[in-house]
Amino acid sequence: MSAGKSPAPPPLTDDCFALPPGVDWTPVEEALERLRARLRPVVGSETLPLSQADGRILARDHAAPRANPPGPNAAVDGYGFAFASLPAGDAVLPLVPGRAAAGAPFGGRVPPGQAIRILTGALLPEGVDTVVLEEDTRTGNGEVAFRPPKPGANTRKAGEDIAAGAVALRAGTRLRPTDLALAAATGLAAVEVHRPLRVAVLSTGSELSEPGATADPGRTYDANRPMLLGLLARWGFETVDLGAATDDRAEIRARFEKAAAGADALLTSGGASAGDEDHVSALLKEAGALADWRIALKPGRPLALGMWGGMPVFGLPGNPVAALVCALIFARPALLRLAGAPWAEARGFTVPAGFAKSKKPGRREYLRARLDAEGRAEVYPSEGSGRIAGLSWAEGLVELADGAREIARGDPVRFLPFAGFDLG
Repeated sequence: MSAGKSPAPPPLTDDCFALPPGVDWTPVEEALERLRARLRPVVGSETLPLSQADGRILARDHAAPRANPPGPNAAVDGYGFAFASLPAGDAVLPLVPGRAAAGAPFGGRVPPGQAIRILTGALLPEGVDTVVLEEDTRTGNGEVAFRPPKPGANTRKAGEDIAAGAVALRAGTRLRPTDLALAAATGLAAVEVHRPLRVAVLSTGSELSEPGATADPGRTYDANRPMLLGLLARWGFETVDLGAATDDRAEIRARFEKAAAGADALLTSGGASAGDEDHVSALLKEAGALADWRIALKPGRPLALGMWGGMPVFGLPGNPVAALVCALIFARPALLRLAGAPWAEARGFTVPAGFAKSKKPGRREYLRARLDAEGRAEVYPSEGSGRIAGLSWAEGLVELADGAREIARGDPVRFLPFAGFDLG
């Protein structure tokens, strides 16, 4: 259970997504910069024990209550002594009675010229600053013989991992099991995290039906909603499934109102352009909070961004490939920012092209791709936005910059693996 919750920040303003007058086509980089500059966390925070905090986003910096290690200790099993008390050449030192072990420190002082048995993790007794590895010694008659190591060998200094009072974990960190280990090692039993962002998902279109519900070839099975709900869950958000709405403005308006009552953001697919049945963009326009972002990218140009009752709405294209691309490139970093995380850049690397292509200028292109056995990016044969099989086939996207380009096999291209979008 949480120890307490803070109030949520005020909602974003209705002109959050507004474009400057006269803007027509918006380059991808410019659109991302605008989103980065205007968005901020919209969720409150709560304090949770570490056992409940995995995957949550830190709401503030957390300092280490205690240093790690908390005191100087032995890094190996062996024998400890004061290096300055060693004789020249090989050493033979008498052993003091007792030993030092992890959790059972030696209570006395080790006199100069003497040594003590010490085990890994044990605090260094007073008078000990160096440890010789057990395998490098011989013992007998209450003495230990060894060739001296370097001063301070096989020891760990107090706070060499992290000092008391130093920032252990930064605000915006999405906690992993390794982060929980660091928190626990420094004495943090609980952390303040953002409340999970709740994102509603709505598909629109009278042609849509649930998968397998009908054999009518005039109906389209709704592929976007399960895809988007799966994406959101992998990104650590709570989801609200609003189903699929027909092309009826009143029905879609009712779904919008339901989303605003129980979610922090809304992700729609379909109806985001300017046609007769594009009711998502029409409703946002009626509310006076539509920014019809005509993004210069392929696939996925129509992207309707707006506010509904203080709730950000991301209107994605209806074609599944375009919906995925817009979700990965635009919705993911925007939603993570709303959730309290830092802006998330798309992560990729350069690989040789395993394909040839003539690219026209004017739009950034994203091609479904995967790496072959030689590490070259091969792309799906068809670039059609409705070719959903290509999404399942792909392991990532090849990103081609806005300008014209002739790509030959072996030319360098940027590959964005799905793993870089937390898709595993």
